Amino acid sequence: MFDIAIIGYGPAGATLANLLGQAGLSVLVLEKEAGIYPLPRAIHFDGEVMRIFQSMGLRKAVEAISRPGLKGMHFVNAEGETLMIRGGTAAEGPHGCASNHYFHQPELEQVLREGAARFAHVQVRLRHEVTQITETADHAILAVTDLQGGSTEEVQARYVVGCDGARSLVRKVLGSPMTDLGLRQSWLVFDVILKDNAPALPDHTVQFCDPARPMTWCNVTGRRRRWEIMLMPGDDPARLVQPETLWQLVSRWMKPEHADIERAAIYTFHSLIAEGWRKDRLMLAGDSAHQTPPFLGQGMCAALRDVSNLAWKLEAVLRGRASEALLDTYESERSPHVHAFIELAVRLGDIIQATDPDKARERDAKFKAGAPEIFEFPSPRLGPGILHGDTAPVGQPFPQPVLGDGQLLDAHIGNRFAVIGQPAVVHGMSDATRKRWQQNDVAVMATDEPALLEWLQRHGAGAIMLRPDRYILGLARKPGELDTVTACLPVADLQPH
Repeated sequence: MFDIAIIGYGPAGATLANLLGQAGLSVLVLEKEAGIYPLPRAIHFDGEVMRIFQSMGLRKAVEAISRPGLKGMHFVNAEGETLMIRGGTAAEGPHGCASNHYFHQPELEQVLREGAARFAHVQVRLRHEVTQITETADHAILAVTDLQGGSTEEVQARYVVGCDGARSLVRKVLGSPMTDLGLRQSWLVFDVILKDNAPALPDHTVQFCDPARPMTWCNVTGRRRRWEIMLMPGDDPARLVQPETLWQLVSRWMKPEHADIERAAIYTFHSLIAEGWRKDRLMLAGDSAHQTPPFLGQGMCAALRDVSNLAWKLEAVLRGRASEALLDTYESERSPHVHAFIELAVRLGDIIQATDPDKARERDAKFKAGAPEIFEFPSPRLGPGILHGDTAPVGQPFPQPVLGDGQLLDAHIGNRFAVIGQPAVVHGMSDATRKRWQQNDVAVMATDEPALLEWLQRHGAGAIMLRPDRYILGLARKPGELDTVTACLPVADLQPH
């Protein structure tokens, strides 16, 4: 019997396999496709996701196939005027890396699969399709068909995670309905590889807010570029993906002799979120649990935050350090968080997708008058779960500065709970708290590091406790409060806070 079966071996499934494999758990990955999908799909991830890759020991490998996006996203109207610029970042953001990165998904998936191959207790079976899932009191039984040989077998796992996409079998078994958050629109996605004679194009993302034909332009990596082009009334989808039509649509920037078309496909952008991410031994992650339009570049990011949240909780339960109640905090924490990102993506989509000329002029006038709304990158709190306190920064990621020895913070504390604070506060805890830290393998940093002390002072804290996913569990001003925060650690008698 496996500890966990993962259905689906895209970025979410492969990341979860790495996290669980690193924790020493036995994992079975079942994927119906024969290999990595070779064409472009996701192209962006953020600094928090790079930090997840770092926690898996894959940061250098991911950096080798990605590039930092330092110039943000420019919203430009039909007259070529810039309405706003959002997301421009310094080279080093709060997670100890650039805050935005661009990549080619097949290359990333290769890195993730090679990472999972480091662990002998992670088995991957390609061309294997799960057709049925049955639960018992202490495990799940999966009926699996070998699509190459035609044989069928049953495998057992204590838990099953569905990273199996928008048409998720696991979601169907759970009976989890999807709530529509209001955006459903078809777009053409058009990827090219530039030739040597290609004209100069922007080195940042551009949202062309033209009511006649909204478009997005993306500089991906190397010679790869992407247009996303909104379908308009009267468009013939079959004709739209033909090369002659594609080149007509982008003729003001590029001609056929300047690039080779890699792919062209029409997608319907959705804003959906499931109700019921977990029931007993079955769980959802990624597109099986939520779907977001791409205007914020957060689809894959949300999926990887899911599995980062879930991995340490599964390990704690499977190792007997926590009760199954800990898994109930997965959806309660993640659903409100991803909801905030979807809502902002929908709001950005409303700006880009305005096709009524009068409304577009009204939009432009508002931005010229000072941008009536702020569209900064969100940093929402997690929903109710393993947290002490109900206001920020509790429930938000803790930054990862470079410390005095030149190493990043996470290299010091590892993938576990951690206490960071002023020596007087950290050393003033009770014996019971000290014992609890030892039982839960908590990393303890009584520190004089200026970057850490400055953060604590700015937030009126003497110490903080971090979770393995780097979210802040709680803050303490004095040792007694640190004892109270420690009481939230997920031990076997866990009650969600």
